[in-house]
Amino acid sequence: MSGLFALLDDVAALVRLTAASLDDIAGAAGRAGVKAAGVVVDDAAVTPRYVQGLEPKRELSIIGRIARGSLRNKLLFILPAALLLSQFAPWLLTPILMLGGAYLCYEGAEKIWELLSGHHPAPEETRESAAADPAGHEKKVVSGAVRTDFILSAEIMVISLNEVESEGFWSRAAILLVVAVAITVLVYGVVALIVKMDDVGLRLAAREIGPVSALGRGLVRAMPIVLSVLSTVGIVAMLWVGGHILLVGVDELGFAPPYAFVRDLEVLVHDATGPLGGFLGWLTNTVGSAIAGAVVGAVIVALVHLLPKRAAGAAHA
Repeated sequence: MSGLFALLDDVAALVRLTAASLDDIAGAAGRAGVKAAGVVVDDAAVTPRYVQGLEPKRELSIIGRIARGSLRNKLLFILPAALLLSQFAPWLLTPILMLGGAYLCYEGAEKIWELLSGHHPAPEETRESAAADPAGHEKKVVSGAVRTDFILSAEIMVISLNEVESEGFWSRAAILLVVAVAITVLVYGVVALIVKMDDVGLRLAAREIGPVSALGRGLVRAMPIVLSVLSTVGIVAMLWVGGHILLVGVDELGFAPPYAFVRDLEVLVHDATGPLGGFLGWLTNTVGSAIAGAVVGAVIVALVHLLPKRAAGAAHA
């Protein structure tokens, strides 16, 4: 009997230890998620533009496919790669992340170039393309969204990894697993809510209760504006996040002046603006990162689009 009680006592101790470990993992995952909050906001801002102009009844299906692709990115590719690199080749994390940052800068700058040059497809063309080949068009939309999400997810996971780098290997793996699932559910849950808010508005507008009906009509009128603003925010977010990755990366690789200039300017604004110093300092850093991202993105866009055309023109001359 005493042996049974000893066994039960050992089991109880193991349960308490497991509960404490889970509590530690949850706490660490929460801290890591807070550190990555800025990129999470960017991810939520970027995604709704992919379903603009598409058939409303397909929006949730497309968001679901993008969410599954995002989770697959995090769990099958980014998380194992980040853990292995942090364990065996931590010096590679920054250069790889900088490549992703450069891609984000290119994506953002290319959208601006399309708007300025008029080479982007009009909404009517998008709808015609979707009507002609709905399956192919959805596949193209989803693949583009998942490709951009891969970079943002990598940034989220690396930021989270840096926050828990002192933990053991398996603790890091568990924490990043929690972060990956929680952030994916949060981001795409919010995105689904945003893009379907007009449908909620239509249902409320059909109610016979005056204030509820008025609220519904207001939502219906507001949502196209909200989606348009989010699309613009998504472009700016890619430049901001990509530029910030590059500035921090070159600083960590030993070339300090670019990011030192942005940080010094941030501190200057923070100290000079009193109660608003925290927000305006952050805004200064954000604008500096976005400018850097726009410059790098413009260079890449020129290399990808303009130089080949000039070379082709010179060959035909």
